[in-house]
Amino acid sequence: MQTGFTWLDKAVPSILWDAKYATSDNFTGAPVDGYGINRTAGTLELAEALAHAVQRAEREGLKLLVWDAYRPQRAVNRFLAWCAAPEDGRTKQKHYPRIDKTQIVPLGYVAERSGHSRGSAIDLTLARQNGSMLDMGGCFDLMDEISHHGAPVPAEAARNRRLLKAIMEESGFAPYANEWWHYSLVREPYPDTYFDFPLA
Repeated sequence: MQTGFTWLDKAVPSILWDAKYATSDNFTGAPVDGYGINRTAGTLELAEALAHAVQRAEREGLKLLVWDAYRPQRAVNRFLAWCAAPEDGRTKQKHYPRIDKTQIVPLGYVAERSGHSRGSAIDLTLARQNGSMLDMGGCFDLMDEISHHGAPVPAEAARNRRLLKAIMEESGFAPYANEWWHYSLVREPYPDTYFDFPLA
């Protein structure tokens, strides 16, 4: 493991996780370069803030389910190459049903430089004690306006999004307007460094 980073399940044992980019269950339809293991990692500072968020969620009787945190730069490069490749339609209905593949980067759903590669961004949701996810009004990596904070989702989903946002903001994270699941550490330890060590 890179100095200054840790496995999140080791640092915060009570989290749940499902590293989507280590599997085929993601918008590219295949495991992504740099994800050799289904685990999540982040900076020590991110792990500390996440531990605070876990404690806050536990007061609500809930758990945190993490999908992604540190992302190797090679994975970002793979995302960009996938976005530029011809449409095959395999993941469109689930992940970007109302936009063209060519719009994914311009609309801000994939970035050429990602806070994930600095080790200080995290994608996550709220779950019940049995591991079942709360309704958030849309799935992870749904590249659609319905995923934006403040989007017109059903009342229960809106409450759940507000609760996750409150938990994360109280724990030192800032939300990303276009994705209800994405939060960035306010005080990043490596704000100008884009790491590329693989998760293995």
